[in-house]
Amino acid sequence: MAAPTAVSRPIGYSYGYSDDVDKIREQEYPHLDKTTYADHAGTTPYAKSTIEDFSKDMMSGLFGNPHSMSLSSQLSTTRTDDIRLRVLRFFNADPDEFDLVFVANATAAIKLVADSLRDADHRGFWYGYHIDAHTSLIGVRELAELNHQCFMGDADVDKWIPEIASNPTKAPRLFAFPGQSNLNGRRLPLRWCKEIRAASNGGNVFTLLDAASMVSTSPLDIGAVAPDFTALSFYKIFGFPDLGALIVKKSVSHLFDRRRYFGGGTVEMVLAHGSQWHAKKESSLHARLEDGTLPFHSIIALDAAINTHERLFGSMANISSHTAFLAKQLYDRLSTLKHWNKTKVCEIYHVNSVYGDEKSQGPILAFNLRNSQGEWVPKSEVEKLATVQNIQMRTGTVCNPGGAACSLGWTSAEMRHAYSNGVRCGDAHDVMGGRPTGVCRVSFGAMTNMRDINSIVDFVEEFYVENAPPIVALTPPMEEGDVFDRHWYIESLSVFPIKSCGAFKIPEGKRWEVKKEGLAWDREWCLIHQGTGAALSQKKYPRMALIRPSIDLDRGVLRLTCGESTDQMSLEISLGWEETSLISTSLCQNSGRKKATMVCGDQISLHAYASPVVSAFFSDFLGVPCTLARFPSQSATRFSRPPRLSGAWKSKFRKLLMPGSFPPDLPPPVVEQTRQQGKPLTLSNEMPILVVSRSSVNRLNETIKANSKQGSGAGRAVAADVFRGNIVVAERLTRIGDAEQPYAEDHWSGLRIGPDELRIDVLEGCQRCQMVCIDQFTGLRRSEPFSTLAKTRNIDGKIQFGRYAALSPAEVDRLEFEPLDCRTVMVGDVVTPSFM
Repeated sequence: MAAPTAVSRPIGYSYGYSDDVDKIREQEYPHLDKTTYADHAGTTPYAKSTIEDFSKDMMSGLFGNPHSMSLSSQLSTTRTDDIRLRVLRFFNADPDEFDLVFVANATAAIKLVADSLRDADHRGFWYGYHIDAHTSLIGVRELAELNHQCFMGDADVDKWIPEIASNPTKAPRLFAFPGQSNLNGRRLPLRWCKEIRAASNGGNVFTLLDAASMVSTSPLDIGAVAPDFTALSFYKIFGFPDLGALIVKKSVSHLFDRRRYFGGGTVEMVLAHGSQWHAKKESSLHARLEDGTLPFHSIIALDAAINTHERLFGSMANISSHTAFLAKQLYDRLSTLKHWNKTKVCEIYHVNSVYGDEKSQGPILAFNLRNSQGEWVPKSEVEKLATVQNIQMRTGTVCNPGGAACSLGWTSAEMRHAYSNGVRCGDAHDVMGGRPTGVCRVSFGAMTNMRDINSIVDFVEEFYVENAPPIVALTPPMEEGDVFDRHWYIESLSVFPIKSCGAFKIPEGKRWEVKKEGLAWDREWCLIHQGTGAALSQKKYPRMALIRPSIDLDRGVLRLTCGESTDQMSLEISLGWEETSLISTSLCQNSGRKKATMVCGDQISLHAYASPVVSAFFSDFLGVPCTLARFPSQSATRFSRPPRLSGAWKSKFRKLLMPGSFPPDLPPPVVEQTRQQGKPLTLSNEMPILVVSRSSVNRLNETIKANSKQGSGAGRAVAADVFRGNIVVAERLTRIGDAEQPYAEDHWSGLRIGPDELRIDVLEGCQRCQMVCIDQFTGLRRSEPFSTLAKTRNIDGKIQFGRYAALSPAEVDRLEFEPLDCRTVMVGDVVTPSFM
């Protein structure tokens, strides 16, 4: 029985549930196994029983379009009416006083109110909203022709309410606020709804409650609160279905009378020509507002969701108590974390609320982390590492710009300035002017348990609490003689013809050309999504590692294989742009179309392959609709089309060019945007060449093994391939007893390579992401090496391993003036570093 189990639970922790929350998780939420889901403010996971019961419902009945009189249609209508009533009762909204309109989500509900108020009076309407509003509420101001006002806090609202009576107006006024901030979980005063109605004395001042965030874990008594409009999303409460609602007080239904648009099902009769006339349905408010066919299958799923929710958790009050207990546990533990020098680790953002108090605070924590020197830890780095540790959280301003700006101390002018300097929603501009640009947010739901709380605390303690002063030098100081005594050489050379796919290892004994953009043929192609046009990345599609290219210069083809050796698929693509007769035209024909695509947030134009054979080859293997596109790497055509050459010179010139050059006759793709003025954007989007040190890989593997838990399997060594370097350099020790010099590359300023001493400048460190956790031979993810890198290679808040490099300006100048000259490297070439 459940009752004896409940007695042993802490007060509030899953109290009133049908069983212990851990057992509920095991039975109903198997998709939460081995992960810490802490983004319930985005959506809560759905229960297994909800899907099963909905499936049974669908299989046991025939549901037709409600806009008919057939038996199947009437069955849908009956179920919809019953569920509409059930939802009203779920929120204690008397059906005699309130009506419920089904919409796509809370944003659609808010927009319906805004559109209707805009049409309700020829003068328009006035709009006020609280600073903690979600962007969906803020957007209403764009329709408010009688001006708008942002209330900067609760005190501003309390001051304004008594002034309503002294400023009467016939035009409608709307005040909107969230029941709970989706940024930090603070619960706002619901008393405002009744106070505003009383102050307006029946006037044209109305309230819109955005309840989406609050009702995910808290009961809402709409009858007692009495907002005029309530917007909510059911997936926030139940996880499924993806459906929303607008609950309207019937006494204000006249505000929808002049709504201009109408759709199928909301009118009794329409004249299509002649007089512009139609008759709206009068049977109910929802009948006039639910344009088109209702998502009746989703509404039926809502019935199953409520059944499962009530069976598992009893009531929203139980969930509120459970999540409040957990939020306080996390708040108390994070608040006490300190570094070795007593500097506080976590800055938690909350004002006028108390964790554990269900009336003032919901189960959301917004915070940022500091190191022992008081410097902010970049939020995007926290999210990357959390992802590797299988913790699902959210970072940024989380669609709450006002709340985020107030918490972080940003003025409107400063935010505009930050935007002009490149800050965008969801980007990696984490700290500007010494202040964070967003927060880390964790949020809890009905099925969150103590293991989730422990996991988050353990994560912060393991990776961000410094128990001793940081080591200033990441590498031992270089001895003066080391520059000459150490013998460095190229251990391996790799190019990645298709961005984010497997490497082509350049054979030993083969010299390979180095261009201004990097090694020849490196990232000349990419895969683009056929719907969005965005370049695919191994971070999202790990199987891209199993697409293995090889370059056959003798035959002039790029050969591609996918999958295991026993069941491989293969394809050949011409290396040339014009000579396509080498292979079947159905496989290699270029369409000549230019297609805009997004590469790491920047837009460029590529030449996309039109052949269905090409797109099917990649789409079938990855399970995503995509095709191949090409961005050639010949530098001269990046900036301007070179003059046409005579036929004889053209032929001679092409013979001397290494394949991979962009033929002078072919118009180059257009660069729509560059990262910085004067720097062309290529598919090698960061820097031309990536250098990785074998000694550094060896040291990293020693650290991984030393720090791994016994029997965990996490301490397995990683191959150098996971770092996807173009050049892997290794040391040939000259004296017995010499030790390797890991991370010596941190001090390099340049390299001279090979017999011709090709000069390469060593630039900045390579900032790493979760992609290094993908095994390049199996396509499987693991937590290493990113977890260990986060502890050992955190430089200025960024996790770095390897160094970017590029041809030195002198070498580039030689290429410009001597275009037929060739710069090459080869496996085994001696590498002589120069030091900073």
